[in-house]
Amino acid sequence: MAPRTPSEPGLTYAGAGVDIDAGDALVEAIKPLARSTARPGADVALGGFGGAFDLKAAGFTDPVLISGTDGVGTKLKLAIDTGRLDTVGIDLVAMCVNDVLAQGAEPLFFLDYFATGRLDPARGAQIVSGVAEGCRRAACALIGGETAEMPGLYAGDDFDLAGFVVGAAERGSLLPRHDSMAPGHVLIGLASSGPHSNGYSLIRKIAARAGLGWSDPAPFAPKRTLGEALLEPTRIYVKSLLPLIRSGQIQGLAHITGGGITENTPRMLPDHLGFEVDYASFVRPPVFTWLQEAGGVAEAEMRRTFNCGIGMIAAVAPADAGAVCAALNAAGEDARVIGALKAV
Repeated sequence: MAPRTPSEPGLTYAGAGVDIDAGDALVEAIKPLARSTARPGADVALGGFGGAFDLKAAGFTDPVLISGTDGVGTKLKLAIDTGRLDTVGIDLVAMCVNDVLAQGAEPLFFLDYFATGRLDPARGAQIVSGVAEGCRRAACALIGGETAEMPGLYAGDDFDLAGFVVGAAERGSLLPRHDSMAPGHVLIGLASSGPHSNGYSLIRKIAARAGLGWSDPAPFAPKRTLGEALLEPTRIYVKSLLPLIRSGQIQGLAHITGGGITENTPRMLPDHLGFEVDYASFVRPPVFTWLQEAGGVAEAEMRRTFNCGIGMIAAVAPADAGAVCAALNAAGEDARVIGALKAV
């Protein structure tokens, strides 16, 4: 290889597509967002090489840690295409914190990973603003993360998001409580806010088949554009469910994600129990009716791809069902009995 001649300019990292100054600017922009998520146990100061959390300050005596990680999937493509970037961060947090909640854990702290081909501090701040909003909804501290600018790996304005959460529960209080479950126990469904963050590869195909653009009116919500309606963020159930978990009134939780009710409900059950769900017991939001009709999607495929209107399912003793539903509805949820456990 011939040596570089004196007339050739020296190469720089910025010339290769990585702007360190833009990264620094983004960190400064998101510091107040992170501080807004502070909670007991975390003072949330960004800039170090790691984030700290004090379990004792958070009120735990003998905790077991529960961790989880997830992404947003191809819902990100919809956000990129519409230019609306401030909601997918909520989805990111929701997918992680709802999972550790289903194990009976209180989400404590969160870290995000944001990777893009070209870092724009303003766009990055919009994305992280959604992460911070999700953390506030979950009472979870955003204590750090990573921003990676990788030219050549991501095209144009494409980016990816991943999230990591750590939660805790006192030893002996984790879910599911298999020893307490029995045939006849009640399943309570908590309404979803829409498709949440699952099935968007199919959703995008259905929209294309229908000949609709993201700026067109949504057939199922005419006052909103299709893109806006489909970007409705995933519901976070932490604040409404955590008191009931701690009171011992909930025996198991299933977070209804990809696979729907049919695939996720068994994950909280012991081998000797099955379940029955009455799909007529809850109202299917109009978005799912439109998806099924516009895509010609079979009912079985709908049930194993989408949540169909139920974002979380709780298993409770029959004697507690009324009180649990009342408490959830008072906390702002739309909760109702949708089925029961049975012997298999």
